[in-house]
Amino acid sequence: MAKTQTLKAEARQRTGSGVLKQMRREGYIPSVIYGKGSENSNIKVNTKVLTDLLRSSASSSILVDLDIEGKTQTAFLQDTQRDALTGAIVHADFLAVTEGMKISASIPLELHGEPTGVKAGGILEQLVRDLDISCSPKDLPEIIEADIEHLEVGDSITIGDLKFPEGVEPTLAPEVLVAIVNESRATKHAELEDGEEGEAKEAEAAE
Repeated sequence: MAKTQTLKAEARQRTGSGVLKQMRREGYIPSVIYGKGSENSNIKVNTKVLTDLLRSSASSSILVDLDIEGKTQTAFLQDTQRDALTGAIVHADFLAVTEGMKISASIPLELHGEPTGVKAGGILEQLVRDLDISCSPKDLPEIIEADIEHLEVGDSITIGDLKFPEGVEPTLAPEVLVAIVNESRATKHAELEDGEEGEAKEAEAAE
């Protein structure tokens, strides 16, 4: 399960773009927290603290305990907007966590072990690196792991082959390909040359 960390926040008034730019210069990210049955609340959070939280997390799908001027609200980082040039966060949306709710998140997929097929000269191709999942906030994992040591050349794993923690469901279909061990180009080239050489010898023998 993903760890929940405390993030201090301050209430702010809805303001124009000029004030928001000044807020960012002062080291804050204009943000909003919303949830079912409650009004949107405008807040601001420390830019460095949130940036560091994301850097230390395996994914951008994180849970935080928002400390809003002494009142704590568990929230899910729903979305961030970034500057197109610098990549810096310029706005953040938080979803207030309530009892019984489900969230959608994108979680990194980590493959473990060197496939038998790779040791034999094959090439591993990972087609899915982040998994879209649905779960309750309390069940949110940091990563999904899969062992691939057993894969031979030509073998593959799909979404249906992965083991998900209890309460976590993938949103992709079970048959979606996650990773495959293919023949290397060198191996294919050698096989073609062997085949052509064999055909040449057969032709010579026939003559």
